[in-house]
Amino acid sequence: MKHPRPPKAARAAIAALAAQDPDFGTIETLAGPLPWRTRPAGFPGLLQTIVGQQISNQAAAAIWRRLAAIPGALEPASFLALADETLRAAGLSRPKIGHARAVAEAFASGRLSDSALAEMTDDAAIAAIASIRGLGRWSAEIYLLFSLQRPDVFPAADLGLASAAAVLKKLDTRPTPANLLAMAEHWRPWRSFAARLLWHFWRYHTGRPAMDELMPA
Repeated sequence: MKHPRPPKAARAAIAALAAQDPDFGTIETLAGPLPWRTRPAGFPGLLQTIVGQQISNQAAAAIWRRLAAIPGALEPASFLALADETLRAAGLSRPKIGHARAVAEAFASGRLSDSALAEMTDDAAIAAIASIRGLGRWSAEIYLLFSLQRPDVFPAADLGLASAAAVLKKLDTRPTPANLLAMAEHWRPWRSFAARLLWHFWRYHTGRPAMDELMPA
C-alpha cells in the first residue's frame, strides 16, 4: 500500500527536529522516506485504536478489515445495533466489544464528537477521550497524533517508541515511560514527528510492517 509523503509543513517540522537532535536526521537515510499515516477522525478513528490495542499489527489489520466490512460498523448508532456475535465473528474480544460500545455510546450521546475534540487543547482532548471506558492515555494520544495530526503529542507508554529510542540512542536498556517522556522534552515542540520517525525506524530495524501497510489499498 502506498502512503502519501509528509506535507510541506510536516517536512519543515522534521527538519527542525533534526536540527535539534541530529539522530533523527539519520532515520530516513536508513529506513527510507517517512510515510504519512493518518486515521479518520471521530468514532472510526477511536474504534481502530481499540482494535489495535495489545495485539500485533498483522492481527489488528485482519480484524479491522473484517470489522470495517460490516454494514454500519463505523457509525456509532448502527454499531450499537450490531449483535455481539457479529462483532466476535469479526475478531473482537468480549472486553473490546464492551469498550467499543462505550465509545459508540459516547459519540451517539454527544459526550464525544469529532468537532469538539478537534477544538480542544491537547490536554483537554486527552482527558475527554481517556474518560471513556477502554480508552486510556495511550489511546487518546494515538488519536491526537494520527486522527487530529497534532504536532506535539508523544505516547511515552508505547513499547515500540521506547525500543526504538533505546536503539537510536544506543542505550543499555529500554527507557521507562517516565524516562522516555523526559527524553522527549528535548524534542518539543515536534514530539509527534519524533514519534512518527521512531516508529518508522523501529519498523526498519525489526522488519515489521505497520498496521496500515497490511490494509488493502
